[in-house]
Amino acid sequence: MKKFVTAKLHGIHVTEADLGYHGSITLDPDHCEAAGILPMEFVDIWNKQSGARISTYVIYGTRGKRQCILNGAAARTCQVGDQLIICTNELRPAEDVTEIAPKVLTFTRDNDVDEVLTYSADRDAQGRLSFSILKDDAPQQIPYRAKAV
Repeated sequence: MKKFVTAKLHGIHVTEADLGYHGSITLDPDHCEAAGILPMEFVDIWNKQSGARISTYVIYGTRGKRQCILNGAAARTCQVGDQLIICTNELRPAEDVTEIAPKVLTFTRDNDVDEVLTYSADRDAQGRLSFSILKDDAPQQIPYRAKAV
């Protein structure tokens, strides 16, 4: 079994941090539904500003409000305005890699969806894997290119 990404909100901005609430992350249901994230589903959260990495569960907030609120102990890991990467995952057999098509939403500063992407892995005639990032609003592929170190 391997652990695979199944949905991702990339670059969503923190709108509030509520230390007094009893845990979780509050997200706009519209964003969650577009990516395939369910209420009470566990997510990994990575803060692009601080490097903090946490795990918690999702609760749906007010539809259309573009909320991203860290609650309880998670509130200590961020500041309003920080950019987060929120990711779900699933354990699956390695051979399922070509069947997985996670949705990835990217965001503007106001938490409007900027792009909807899909990750895709395919095998060539020799059985070698390739990876592509597909833009959902256009038929072209965006080849993945690792940044030079």
